[in-house]
Amino acid sequence: MKTLDRLRQGLLRNRAWDLTRPDLSLELNTSHGTLLYLEDISVSFDGFRAIDGLNLYIDAGELRCIIGPNGAGKTTMMDIITGKTRPDTGTAWFGQTIDLLRLSEPEIASVGIGRKFQKPSVFEPLTVFENLELAMAADKRVWPTLRARITPEQRTRIEEVLETIGLQEHRTRRAGALSHGQKQWLEIGMLLMQAPHLLLVDEPVAGMTHQEMDRTAELLTSLAGKHSVVVVEHDMDFVRSIANKVTVLHQGRVLAEGTMDEVQNDPRVIEVYLGGEDVHGPMA
Repeated sequence: MKTLDRLRQGLLRNRAWDLTRPDLSLELNTSHGTLLYLEDISVSFDGFRAIDGLNLYIDAGELRCIIGPNGAGKTTMMDIITGKTRPDTGTAWFGQTIDLLRLSEPEIASVGIGRKFQKPSVFEPLTVFENLELAMAADKRVWPTLRARITPEQRTRIEEVLETIGLQEHRTRRAGALSHGQKQWLEIGMLLMQAPHLLLVDEPVAGMTHQEMDRTAELLTSLAGKHSVVVVEHDMDFVRSIANKVTVLHQGRVLAEGTMDEVQNDPRVIEVYLGGEDVHGPMA
């Protein structure tokens, strides 16, 4: 009975949230071709300027790689986009109509921004199929979740995502039994179930085999066009394999932007990251 009471209380809390949350029916407008606008963003922590006048623009359907050393502001930038951190100054717009700084983290996820952290966070006791089912953009309140039966359309969507992430043959396998790379792909699939417009992917190939890295490159490039994808990554060979455009962050601001060849040959990048040494050495 105690468990039942807790479930009922959870349902009541969710109903109260439904009544008080703001209207998120704003239609995403990317008629100018740009999905994400970050302008003059700054934030400090205990006197340290983590982001310093950052300006960044991501086009609809673009795949962008963000590189830079530890402390360059990459994680803080993603925290600001997803609502985890509030900037001291600046503006953050999703399309032309959605002001991200007025929304909470759950609200930002609801308008179509998904974030994948470096360490995969899947539900290991559940199967691959069940993980995707649980992640589906639907009514997540307590009773509907417990009693839900997926529709044929939802099942078709899950099958489509299974094919996209290459885990069709593992649909009944427990997620905890997957390889590290497969868990990363499953988590990307869980984000895709929520139909995001923008995917933020943090160091997706850390700890992967070369074969898994190649498959991850194929997966991320296949998503571009249907989604905007921002990849933060330290592996420069991987970045070169997927990126049309690279943004280099340094001390919380954009240092350089362009193709991989252009940023590797930019004198500012050479000076800051390579100290004048071999331009094709490690940059992040």
